[in-house]
Order: sequence, then structure tokens, then C-alpha cells
Amino acid sequence: MPKRWPERLWIVRHGESAGNVARDAAHAAGLAMIDISGRDADVALSPLGEEQADALGRWFAAMLSDARPNVLLVSPYRRAKETAELIRAAGGLSDDAPEFVIDERLREKEFGILDRLTRSGIERDYPQQAEFRRILGKFYHRPPGGESWCDVILRLRSALDTMSLHYDGCRVLVVSHQVVVLCLRYLVEQMTEEQILAVDAEAEVANCSVTEYRLDEAAGKHGALVLLRYNFVAPLERAGAPVTSEPDAPVAIR
Repeated sequence: MPKRWPERLWIVRHGESAGNVARDAAHAAGLAMIDISGRDADVALSPLGEEQADALGRWFAAMLSDARPNVLLVSPYRRAKETAELIRAAGGLSDDAPEFVIDERLREKEFGILDRLTRSGIERDYPQQAEFRRILGKFYHRPPGGESWCDVILRLRSALDTMSLHYDGCRVLVVSHQVVVLCLRYLVEQMTEEQILAVDAEAEVANCSVTEYRLDEAAGKHGALVLLRYNFVAPLERAGAPVTSEPDAPVAIR
């Protein structure tokens, strides 16, 4: 009988990106705009992000082959793909020709007209949107041309259905983005808005941190994924790679 869920599910945020670095510089200088050329989808890892991804790959590689991920699902954004490739290059996947799948449903939350703006930039250029965000909260606020957390959750429901249909009993590694990590927790653990926002308020999701679930076949009618660890950065610390947690998005709208 199919298990319905993966045997293991790891959800990893990409390594530090050039966009993370640019965002910090913009905030430090009090600028309204984050200095990123080209599309957000094309932002690459920083050298530190590459070091983090390699460290995480070596952590996976230290496991037995039949315990490592044998399915890799990746956001199409460059920083996520580079993270996934470095994990694979470090030997972090199983030896039995694991699947490597790019899935656009795992992409970063889209920010629409507020893309690349800092908090001060949003308040200066789009004060009405800043007020809508204050009233509605990040869970429901959708900037023009962008997405709310609910919109991200809607596409992730479909992605989880695909995992259930095609990867039951597999060991699945997802490499994606900060909001996606949180929204997948919301779905897998059947949280409320208040619960997931409380998790979000506790700490930023660290770059290359691991959120891990194990299938408990005795839980519920079809079994359930049980959280083993969240925002786990020990693989980076053991390898001497600095831990970073800068949000990809402007703090005001993430």
C-alpha cells in the first residue's frame, strides 16, 4: 500500500545570495532601493553562499547512501539551483541516480511593484501599500503584481500533492526560499495563521538551514510527517561556514 508521503522530507533555504548582501548594504546606507541588476530570478549565490551550500552537501554526504536524498526538488531561481548543484557536487545525494527536478511552484514569493524596495522606499513611494500591509498583515496582503503568503500556500498545496503522488516512500530534498520554508511548515503541520506567524517572528530562516520531517506511519489514517528539526544550522557550524539569515524580501512585506 502506498505510504502517501515521502519517507523523509528536508526543506532547505538557499545559501546567502548577492541579493542578501545588496539588501544589507541598502539598509545600512538608508537607501530606498536595493541595488540588484537584472531579475530577482537571476540573482546568484555570494561566495559565502557557495561555502554554505558545499558545507551542507558534505553533511548529507556523510550519511549512508540509502539515507541521503534520492529526489531533489528545486526552485527555478538561480540561487536555489546553484545551492542544489553544490549539494549534489559535494556528494549529498544518494548513489542511485537521484531525480533532479526544477519546479516553478517552489519559486520565491513575488513582490510585484514593491520588488527591490527597502522599508523606507515602500513608505516613501507606496505609502498606501504600507498601510494595507499594516491592516491586512503579511499573510493576506498582496501587493499589486505580487503575491500574499496565501497565494504562495495555494501553489505549494499543489507541490505537496505531487510529492504525495510521485514520491511516496522517497527521501525528498527541497531547495527553495525563506517564505516557502515557512509556508510548507504551515501546510505540513496544519498550522493556523497565528501559529506560523509566531514561528516567523521567532527568527529568520537561516541560509542553508535544514527543516526535516520523518514519516510516522502510525499517525493518522495515512501516516503523517513529523517535524524532527527546524532552522538547523549545525552542518554549517561544524564546517566553519558562517551562518547568515538575511531575508530576500524587504522586511516590510516579506
